[in-house]
Amino acid sequence: MMRIAYVSTDPGIPVFGCKGASIHVQEMVRAFLAKGADVTLISPRMGDVPPADLRQVVRCPLQTPGGDPDERAAQQIALNSHVSQVLDDLGPFDLIYERHALFANAAMEYARRQRIPSVLEVNAPLIDEQTRHRSLGRIDDAILLACRAFVCAENILAVSPEVAAYAEDLGAQAERIQVEPNAVNPSRFPNAARFDGPFRAGFLGTLKPWHDVALILEAFALLRQTVPDAELLIVGDGPERPKLTQQVEAAGLTDAVHFTGAVPAAEVPDWLARMHVGLAAYRGDDPFYFSPLKLYEYMAAGLPSVVSRVGNLADMIDEGQTGVSVPPDCPKALSEALGQLAGNPDLAQTMGRQARSRVFATQTWDHVAERVLLRAGLVTKPIKGAA
Repeated sequence: MMRIAYVSTDPGIPVFGCKGASIHVQEMVRAFLAKGADVTLISPRMGDVPPADLRQVVRCPLQTPGGDPDERAAQQIALNSHVSQVLDDLGPFDLIYERHALFANAAMEYARRQRIPSVLEVNAPLIDEQTRHRSLGRIDDAILLACRAFVCAENILAVSPEVAAYAEDLGAQAERIQVEPNAVNPSRFPNAARFDGPFRAGFLGTLKPWHDVALILEAFALLRQTVPDAELLIVGDGPERPKLTQQVEAAGLTDAVHFTGAVPAAEVPDWLARMHVGLAAYRGDDPFYFSPLKLYEYMAAGLPSVVSRVGNLADMIDEGQTGVSVPPDCPKALSEALGQLAGNPDLAQTMGRQARSRVFATQTWDHVAERVLLRAGLVTKPIKGAA
């Protein structure tokens, strides 16, 4: 049996939680299990009780870093020796797969020393992101250890071209980098959106500033002038919620906007099924390097998407076929796009069906795992039954 070590040392990601990053971890583990692999999960933050189908995964918890930025940095650096020891104690492994984290270099260096195939999954320019939005202690160490990880990784999966460029800037060899966007698990979305009731736009995700839910609320207020029974469903929670709630109250939209709060992953498909369109808004003055999981989940739910025209986000939809792109920072343009879909329900449903068909055919986690194993040299041809 193929043995895979999945390493995720980011203390901000509860691997069995409901954040987008948590879902990413869980779905990749599921995809590896579906290939017949035995998976060992190494992380400082396991989160909630694992779903029933992931209880077979061997779980090795690490110490959770805490304290001020410098203390957290020191503790995350110290995790490296623990990770190396755990890999040595629980091995041998056929593949070491790591979700890149700040100050993490041990897994990739261990794989190189032991001549084990390795894959480093990079989801964001973490040093830039931490410096811009939070607080980063020991930045020189963060850069040094990232360089060591990128140089040692045999294969690097970057979720976007921008993230690929970041990895290359820190020493990764271009020929080792593969751009691999997020994906979906079709079994989570057995039913498509119902398209019943009043027109309902929706947002799925953590309420962070860069998701620009404030702009969505501005656009929705304009939409209500022409579609007075329209509703807005906001599925998720986060630090921006108090400000957004105040914005809703000030606009007199309390009865039309519903905040669900954080919901378990198992409940997400049902919430999406209540929508008529999914929204992915981003600010034009922010760097865009994401592969929004929400976009692929909207598609899996059979929803058309309206997205901001930033970075390569518009390239993730087929314009006019599976979604619509609009200029960022323009509530009027977003409102007009929603109004067109509200006024043409047949078009919205057709776009949703096409989106669902496309994502299931080309971008599932099974596809991603297949490409990972092929790239790592652990299989030489597609595994029977793989999509």
